[in-house]
Amino acid sequence: MPITLNHTIVPSRDKEQSAQFFARIFGVKYSGPIGHFAQVRVNEELALDYDNREQFESHHYAFVVSDDEFDTIFGRIKSEKVAYGSGPNSSRDGEINHRRGGRGLYFADPDGHLLEIMTVPE
Repeated sequence: MPITLNHTIVPSRDKEQSAQFFARIFGVKYSGPIGHFAQVRVNEELALDYDNREQFESHHYAFVVSDDEFDTIFGRIKSEKVAYGSGPNSSRDGEINHRRGGRGLYFADPDGHLLEIMTVPE
């Protein structure tokens, strides 16, 4: 059986707000807190468990999506006027990248975590 990531804890200043933002942008359901965490089920295998913290470093979360999903997520990013960019050091340049023959972009969530979507995996 291949190793899969089941869940990870995402530190947040406001776990509810951050979970709702992620769910809205990525088009997944957020059903409210599960125990202590504000959990967002990304797919059958992965959940993001948002947890309130006062201090934390920002993290990078990268997601492979289909071309159709990219278009839909990109549309939500633009409609919410979320700054985006073509690279980790240019996440606000308003461009997308075309690395490996696909498309990709980066944007920050409300806590400053760098989210990435790409149509061709690394």
